[in-house]
Amino acid sequence: MATHEALLSVDGLHVSYGTKEVLRGIDYSISEGEVVAVLGANGSGKSTSLNTISGFVAPSAGKIVFGGADITGHPTHKIFRHGVIQVSQARDLFPGLTVEHNLRLGATIRNRDQEEEYLERVFNYFPRLSERRGQLARTLSGGEQQMVALGRAVMAKPRLLLLDEPSGGLAPHFINEIGTIIHAMKDDGATMLMVEQNLSLAFKVADRFIILRDGVVSDGGFVKSLEGNHEEIVRTIYL
Repeated sequence: MATHEALLSVDGLHVSYGTKEVLRGIDYSISEGEVVAVLGANGSGKSTSLNTISGFVAPSAGKIVFGGADITGHPTHKIFRHGVIQVSQARDLFPGLTVEHNLRLGATIRNRDQEEEYLERVFNYFPRLSERRGQLARTLSGGEQQMVALGRAVMAKPRLLLLDEPSGGLAPHFINEIGTIIHAMKDDGATMLMVEQNLSLAFKVADRFIILRDGVVSDGGFVKSLEGNHEEIVRTIYL
């Protein structure tokens, strides 16, 4: 359950790629234990917002505060040490390493002391990975690789998980499975900011949503208030 204390605050964030301004002064915050879905059409700035929070992209203006610390423009490795852990669309696994070795790499910097405990936690979330712990990552299906990427992020003991299109390229049964796992992580108190095109998945796990349109926050609200009617959201995003 989310509290009223903001873990992450984004204030007036501007980002440009060359002469193209992608984010034009966005503002939002996330409370501890909350799951927020970032929605929007392609090119609206969703992934850029995550990449800026995690330090992969430098903002041209604005402020990012995490856990009371100003992390605006900090390098990625320093933001990682604060506990902001991103799972990218590319997954970034080591294909020649086993499932278990990929997972253990997640604990190398932030969570050495609790590595075994968190490995067991990951296998509880992803029983399929326990069965494949000695299998090379490159031999896994796309859905299984996504599970490894999520599991490796959990191994880093995140304070905030940034998920960029966790359903991207997955078969429907894997999307359902990933959704169930993300929901279980949420029930255990995880704080997540999730970019997602699949509205069914987004509204299954999120407490709140924000909609980006042309680099600004155009709308948002609580998922519970939608009562299963997503037509207005679709119109807001795509029309």
